[in-house]
Amino acid sequence: MKCSEVIEKLEELSPVAFAEKWDNVGLVIGNKEKEIRKVMIAVDATEDVILQALKYNADMLLTHHPMILSGEKNIISDDFIGKRIITLIKNDICCYAMHTNFDVMGMADAAADVIGLRDRKVLDITYEDEIAKEGCGRFGKLSKMMTLEQCANHVKKEFKIDSVRVYGDRDLKIEKCAIMPGSGGDYIEHAIQAGVEVLVTGDIKHHQGMDACAKGLAIIDAGHYELEKIFVPYMEEFFCRNMNSLTVCGAKESVPFWVL
Repeated sequence: MKCSEVIEKLEELSPVAFAEKWDNVGLVIGNKEKEIRKVMIAVDATEDVILQALKYNADMLLTHHPMILSGEKNIISDDFIGKRIITLIKNDICCYAMHTNFDVMGMADAAADVIGLRDRKVLDITYEDEIAKEGCGRFGKLSKMMTLEQCANHVKKEFKIDSVRVYGDRDLKIEKCAIMPGSGGDYIEHAIQAGVEVLVTGDIKHHQGMDACAKGLAIIDAGHYELEKIFVPYMEEFFCRNMNSLTVCGAKESVPFWVL
């Protein structure tokens, strides 16, 4: 398949129109006419991931986070982003990003599926027409009533996470839950307005967590990468169903920090 044909399929799943205006989704690097046979999928286009793509002889690197987000004034090998760009171009590897458009059309429902949210609704509506309301995050009911501690353990188990940070009384009864993969501090008020008892997200700051509790909302900070890593198996399955002539491989990634 040509790169343009792969892009057409990807944008049927997550149209670029759903992306935030500040975002940089779509084909970041490459030639739309290039023939694509092998695709590597990753959350981030790190140097290690790009080396994996080279060893895999990938024609395309598909990532969730855009490698280029702000304007690059110089593409030089002394700069870590410039070095990655040069490596991809030299090796004729296309790089395509599905970020906030996938958050809306893909990630939100996938994350809600993982923890089994029922009767779900959109947490933050960013797109609306006469047919549907779409946006970031989801909220709904858990499969059963549980304490905050049990809910945190449920999130750990289902997302296969080593640890989570929890703000709130461990014995708090939880029935209604919101989930916002990635960085969710800006969605605390949306969760409060939705009337849920807990928000599952990542990148919560000290005062955000304390202030949320003061307003009656518990927080389970499960980590940015830990919640968004579902992008890789989700897209592997998508390629298998819709572009099975291509060979696809998920990159080997891990949490980008360690805890002593």
